[in-house]
This record gives sequence, C-alpha cells and structure tokens, in this order.
Amino acid sequence: MQNGISGVLAGRRVAAVSGGDRLDLRLDWPVTVRVTHEFRFAAPSFAAPREVEHVFPALTFRPTPRLLALVGRTVGTARITMAGGLELGFAEGGELSVPPHAVLAPWSVLTAEGAVCAALPGGEVRWAEPAGG
Repeated sequence: MQNGISGVLAGRRVAAVSGGDRLDLRLDWPVTVRVTHEFRFAAPSFAAPREVEHVFPALTFRPTPRLLALVGRTVGTARITMAGGLELGFAEGGELSVPPHAVLAPWSVLTAEGAVCAALPGGEVRWAEPAGG
C-alpha cells in the first residue's frame, strides 16, 4: 500500500493553499494534504536554473506567490518514498517534496472522515483502516 497514495491524490485539483504553522493544500473531493515540517517546492520555470523554495512552516509562514499559483493545478503524480517522505508532481509543472523526519510527523493526508494516511516519526507511514473493517 506504500504508493496507494497515487490513487488518493492523483487527478485531484488544488482548491486552496493556506499557511500559518503548517501548509495545507486543500484538494477537491475534499481531501487535504497537510505539511507540518520542512518541505521544498520546485516551481515550474522556463528559464534555468529552476527556482526551489525551502520552507519551514513551524516558523509560521505565508504561502508565496509560487505556492498560491498551485490553486487550479492538478496533482499529476503522488508517491511515498521508501524513507517515508511525500512527493507530489503537478500536471502543469512544479514539485512538492516533504522529507521524513526522525522525531516529528511531517505530513498527513486528511478527509472529512479523518486521516487517510500519515507519516510518523522515523519514516513509518500509517494508513487508516478501511471503514467497517
């Protein structure tokens, strides 16, 4: 189930981006990708070199114009790395990468019913039990 995340996120459009002490990417369906620790965002660029933002939400931040430009874009690819990180690629360009963390839970994927999956400290990823079982 390591990369069942693609079935949850791929093809969904970004409806909103918010900041504060975390990054929330609210997608349609509705589902939210919540990032509570550092992440990198490589914005699409037609000029070299490609611009990469390195963000620490725990320090409180406001989404940059590049992050806000994700609204309306579609998640093209989603994958959980072998180490427990999360990587999202957007169909219209741009990549979001959340590394695992030894002590903190750096990311989760949530619906109105609760967490679908979450990265735990040390790189483990926990998936919610299916309803009724």
